[in-house]
Amino acid sequence: MSEFSIADAPAATEFDRAMMRRCLDLARQALGRTAPNPMVGSVIVQGIEIVGEGFHPGAGQPHAEVFALRSAGDRARGATAYVSLEPCNHYGRTPPCSKALVEAGVAKVVIGTVDPNPQVAGQGIATLNRAGIETLVGVERAACDRLNEPFFYRIQHGRPLGILKYAMTLDGKIATTHGHSAWVTDETARAEVHHLRSSCDAVIVGGNTVRRDNPKLTSHGLEAHDPLRVVMTRQLDLPQTKADGTVLHLWQTAEVPTLVLTLPGAHPEMQVWLRDRGVEVCEVPGLSPKRAINLLNERDCLSVLWECGGALSAQAIADGSVQKILAFIAPKIVGGVVAPSPVGDLGLTKMIDAIALDRVTWRAVGQDFAIEGYLRVVD
Repeated sequence: MSEFSIADAPAATEFDRAMMRRCLDLARQALGRTAPNPMVGSVIVQGIEIVGEGFHPGAGQPHAEVFALRSAGDRARGATAYVSLEPCNHYGRTPPCSKALVEAGVAKVVIGTVDPNPQVAGQGIATLNRAGIETLVGVERAACDRLNEPFFYRIQHGRPLGILKYAMTLDGKIATTHGHSAWVTDETARAEVHHLRSSCDAVIVGGNTVRRDNPKLTSHGLEAHDPLRVVMTRQLDLPQTKADGTVLHLWQTAEVPTLVLTLPGAHPEMQVWLRDRGVEVCEVPGLSPKRAINLLNERDCLSVLWECGGALSAQAIADGSVQKILAFIAPKIVGGVVAPSPVGDLGLTKMIDAIALDRVTWRAVGQDFAIEGYLRVVD
């Protein structure tokens, strides 16, 4: 890390903050599409006029600063460049953006937050400073950090961020005694879930969810990103079709891929049937949430959304595959001693052993409530 400190940066102006918010808006245009890279937006300003804009569209493509500089052309010289994440300082799939900003002759660079990647981590800022370019760092930092939370987590912990999402009634049920679960929450909450899926790289369910709900697990948006749909099933004892003969949604892969994780040798005939329909089947020895996360990490996923039932969610929490909880609570009561709950048995016998969440927030979502918090990190 360089000697530079965010705390030492001079106060930003409202104009600086407005331009950084514009960078964030640009970055979000690539929501869910940049893994393993972060989402980044950049704006080039002469005086108070925006002369160039850009965002990073995906791995292997130019970074946000390059698109913004191309857009600005000669007007980049002497300008102020705004970027939501520290410019890279190393050669990867693309050349370093710190060098591009120096060569373009910008006079000042305003940065949202520092890149935790050890190959950057203040070095991009140091390069700019050595070239005589003024830097202002930490503008809208909280929003910039939040935008790339999964990227930061993977850099720091070497695995994707796991998010457990569920919807339950006021009495803690995800379905009735007979298993009916459509719909616990209203359309507003469901729309937010679709947006959340569009921001994630993979979404995981277990076999019971496939059998009971026949889910699509898509973002339900015409332009939105759809995550990789992942099914964890040890025995692969899953139906091929619904009662009316229609193939289950997850086995229809023309537009959205599906990956099935199962134990070696499980149901060979079903494996063949799935592969014939474009479903990828991967045999994983000792299949567990942690092994699923490791496999998805190898595929460069930054964030994994768990939308599973209680048994699998408990396993994912227990082996450290979940870091964040997002619970939607509907003002409904269904009752039932055996009606399913969102998290199965964790082996806890005393309330003092209950898992407490940190950094908890809550908000209204339509007629429902959303509670968000973080579990203790398990390494």
